[in-house]
Amino acid sequence: MSIYKLDTQIIHDIPVDPLTGAISVPIYQTSTFVQEAPGVNKGFDYSRSNNPTRAALEQLLAKLEEGDAGFAFASGLAAIDAVLKLLKSGDEILACDDIYGGTFRIFTHIYEKFGIKVTYVDTTNIENVLNAITEKTKFVWIETPTNPTLKISDIRAISAIAKTVDALLVVDNTFASPILQQPITLGADIVIHSATKYLGGHSDIIAGAVITRTKVLSEQLKFIQNSSGGILGPFDSWLLIRGIETLSLRIKKHSENAEKVAQFLSNHPRIKNLYYPGLATHVNHDVAAKQQSAFGSIISFSLQTDSIAAAEKVVTQTKLFKLAESLGGIKSLICHPAQMTHKSIPTPIRQAAGISDSLIRLSVGLEDADDLINDLKIALSEIVVASQPKQNSVC
Repeated sequence: MSIYKLDTQIIHDIPVDPLTGAISVPIYQTSTFVQEAPGVNKGFDYSRSNNPTRAALEQLLAKLEEGDAGFAFASGLAAIDAVLKLLKSGDEILACDDIYGGTFRIFTHIYEKFGIKVTYVDTTNIENVLNAITEKTKFVWIETPTNPTLKISDIRAISAIAKTVDALLVVDNTFASPILQQPITLGADIVIHSATKYLGGHSDIIAGAVITRTKVLSEQLKFIQNSSGGILGPFDSWLLIRGIETLSLRIKKHSENAEKVAQFLSNHPRIKNLYYPGLATHVNHDVAAKQQSAFGSIISFSLQTDSIAAAEKVVTQTKLFKLAESLGGIKSLICHPAQMTHKSIPTPIRQAAGISDSLIRLSVGLEDADDLINDLKIALSEIVVASQPKQNSVC
């Protein structure tokens, strides 16, 4: 535990270079390191195994999540893939039903053929977890908040259930970030991030992160990282460190803006369902308030006219909210999950998880909140006009 508050800790846990005193972590853009004798080196021999820039990042990640060790990967999915390599044929995963499409894809199309069984349940209901967990369950895998319907699962309660069968609790903490939520302190064993999102924060890198709770898990992940080789390069590691330097400031502004946008959307007549855990009307608001310090910048909503065409009308009309994959950057983004992030999930499964044809996901950025609200107001008014019969003009 640091003696400093998080805002201070983030800045000063980034080390000054011991060789030169450089206040910015140097980019060690090298593939290999000269050895004094065979096997005798300064702690580094080959950059796939270890690199000083990546090592500084990984130590920072571990401190942010209060874990034993951190590991940086070439993408969020590379991080997920590394964690899945802890399993063997016959093992089972109990996963949240509203899960990122890329995670569903790697579960279904890559690991199920190796004998890894995945069961999906709504993990916001603890009874579902109790009823579905078995002696073969090795991972309980949750996102909280989930992507994209922002369901909130009780990390501490699910951790207690996982322990009854010696399963590990894996938490994808991408949507909250370590600023709003630290799952390891609530009982998680492994934390995953798509570091592309909030940790990087500027939509300029692809990266992933894993943080482990115990030394045993750390040793296993280190072996997998080195053996499989999906590591983050030195320059991207430096960019990620640079992004993390302003993480706390950005997350606070993101959350402030999102709360204002959510309040606006909560009263809009064209919206059928609004998903934002910061609203008291959210079904899991109390759990979110208990384990998060704020509620983040992701908002999802479905339209009264539940069709792909209606959603397309909205997402192509915004000016400030840019239509794009991803989230967590300083610029606001808008996304249609049914055709974008969750397209790989079969329609019946997607819809059963609450991802309707008209569901729209917002990543609220750092622009002025009033400008963002006006942008959405205009886009939503377009769909209202488009859905009404034209009136004949009277002269």
